[in-house]
Amino acid sequence: MHASLTEKEKRLDCLLGNCGKALVAFSGGVDSTFLLYKAATLLGPENILAVTAFSPIRPAAETGAACTLAAQLKVPHRLIRTAELSREPVLENRPDRCYHCKQELCNKLVTLAAEQSYRCIIDGANYDDLSDYRPGAAATRACGVRSPLQEASLGKKEIRQLSRRYRLPTWNRPAESCLATRFSYGEKLEPEKLKRVEKAELFLRSLGLQREIRVRSRGDSARIEVHPGEIAQVWNKRAQVVSSLQEIGFLHVALDLEGYSPGRMNRSLAPLKNIVAGPLKFPDS
Repeated sequence: MHASLTEKEKRLDCLLGNCGKALVAFSGGVDSTFLLYKAATLLGPENILAVTAFSPIRPAAETGAACTLAAQLKVPHRLIRTAELSREPVLENRPDRCYHCKQELCNKLVTLAAEQSYRCIIDGANYDDLSDYRPGAAATRACGVRSPLQEASLGKKEIRQLSRRYRLPTWNRPAESCLATRFSYGEKLEPEKLKRVEKAELFLRSLGLQREIRVRSRGDSARIEVHPGEIAQVWNKRAQVVSSLQEIGFLHVALDLEGYSPGRMNRSLAPLKNIVAGPLKFPDS
């Protein structure tokens, strides 16, 4: 029998309650915001440090939103610079890129936690993440980073439901991911290309789109993915969209009629998608 949402939340409360002091990897998205709220509520803001990484692979708008959210939650917040592109597997955008990205972040989190005497390092990975190819999960486990939402078997829909109950402003926020996910594996992640994608997505957001937006880049071509319910909105403004993205630097612009769906860029890695980690287990005390 599947656990009820109430039982899952109680499990989460138990896991967090045993942390004592916790450093929270905080992106400002749906999952990490809910985790930060729960941790601060259970442990007290004085025992929490929210840490947000910034680098060329992370949209600046997300960093700004994380700063605003941490202030609203009245939780101490720290920005740290990460250098993912200094790692060759990331720069070359290999299939295991995510592992090396997470390793870069986790190493800095571990160092900071030791300096500040934080007993636990926790992130917002949720139970649904186990169903996709996520090589970064191995890096977080190796560094001792815990994923309480995952351990409590809380999926994205449930986290949104609980976030709405607690009136968190992120409950209906579109799912986000780092800019590196916009590129096919094997295409080099150059800073100017990352910035071009970031500008293109900001423009599309300015059109009033409310759901997920991805501009997939391949060479000088852009393939736009939006929620199926918003495809018509982009199509109706296609002349403006093409003109703006060409000004940003794309020579060719296409609209994906399938629309956005998670894990699209991993389809070429079908054999690897079955290599996913099981739920992380750790003691309650």
